[in-house]
Amino acid sequence: MLPIPAIDIIDGQCVRLTQGDYNQRTVYAADPAEIARRFEDEGFPRLHLVDLDGARAGHVVNHAVLEKIASTTQLIIDFGGGVKSDEDLHIVFDSGAQMVTLGSIAVKAPERVIAWGEQYGKEHIIIGADALHGTIRVSGWEQESGIALKDFVASYYNLGFRHVLCTDIGRDGMLSGPAIELYRTLLADFPELQLIASGGVKDFDDLCQLHEAGLPAAVFGKAIYEGRINLSDVARRFLP
Repeated sequence: MLPIPAIDIIDGQCVRLTQGDYNQRTVYAADPAEIARRFEDEGFPRLHLVDLDGARAGHVVNHAVLEKIASTTQLIIDFGGGVKSDEDLHIVFDSGAQMVTLGSIAVKAPERVIAWGEQYGKEHIIIGADALHGTIRVSGWEQESGIALKDFVASYYNLGFRHVLCTDIGRDGMLSGPAIELYRTLLADFPELQLIASGGVKDFDDLCQLHEAGLPAAVFGKAIYEGRINLSDVARRFLP
């Protein structure tokens, strides 16, 4: 299993929200690039970078932060938040991201995402499946879509998309443990899915449990910033 540290950005700073609530934010660092270099120094090859301003605004906002991290590290960056248009996608890839996570747009305009998959390669597209109580939410998790998580994943899986980042919103930022049974169900239903678990990881043992459940990758963030996970321990256990 590939452990992927996360950086969430608001106003150019590294923050974390609780259950996606913009009114419940904690600022952890003024310079996200410094945090990214720390991850790289520990041996992590990949970074999950989220533009929370962009997710709320409906267009990419913090691309300068992405560009700074990409230009000062060798991290493979997957970027999410606010990618809604061809211009947004160009900005993200031109700024140094190798992969892009598409959430709201994958719900609201699937034909555009399908076209991007054909243009850029499906291996560079991660479908963001952000769910609360089994139903997909959009627009920075603030709006209900009415679409069941399993149906949403199936719609892209059947078209050849394999990379899905699934966030259980109810657990995100809560340090309450990941939704392991949910992920087991998705992997059973979609055996070739390159599923990335996200939300709720509170300690090293949670990562071990996700590994044992067969998860290909897992994103974790708040547990790092709250000092609950030792990055060196994670690197020794999961990285070559």
